[in-house]
Amino acid sequence: MFREYIKPAVISFALLTIITGIIYPLLITGIAHVFFHGQANGSLIYRDGKIVGSSLIGQQFDDPKYLWGRISATSPQYNASSSSGSNIGPSNPALIDEIKGRIKALKAADPENTNSIPVDLVTSSGSGLDPQISIAASYYQIPRIAKRRGISENAVKDIIRKNTTGRFLGLIGEPVVNVLKVNLDLETYKK
Repeated sequence: MFREYIKPAVISFALLTIITGIIYPLLITGIAHVFFHGQANGSLIYRDGKIVGSSLIGQQFDDPKYLWGRISATSPQYNASSSSGSNIGPSNPALIDEIKGRIKALKAADPENTNSIPVDLVTSSGSGLDPQISIAASYYQIPRIAKRRGISENAVKDIIRKNTTGRFLGLIGEPVVNVLKVNLDLETYKK
């Protein structure tokens, strides 16, 4: 009697393991590679045959000739294996010091800019990996980038527009600018 219950259970377990543990994942992976090849492989960006980053994970840019992204709270910065926010609240002195430090860095890089600084340039995100910033944050940086690169502000603005993604379905979210893509286009811009 025990054997007549065990045999079907073992067979069912083996079949379900093969179907859900091997066949289904391989099928879904295959479909993803056929229909969403770039996304299935990490949305990698190539330049001259080399991987320079992913359009989904931010990178650190400190040089004033580049567009700067959001602050990363990961350690080290933009470490995808330790994605996290800072978990410090608005009344925490550490957050206030972090914001003051970022404001100081922005003003030091562009002392002539008297515009108000967009919040996403002085705060970190929930993931610490944001590859995008708001249009306001990118436009705030145009004078500094143009001056450092010796190009017109309109040229920088055109590059930013080219790398701006609108709202999903025209309704959901806010338009955002991909920092890495802008910086790559700035590097290849011909005066």
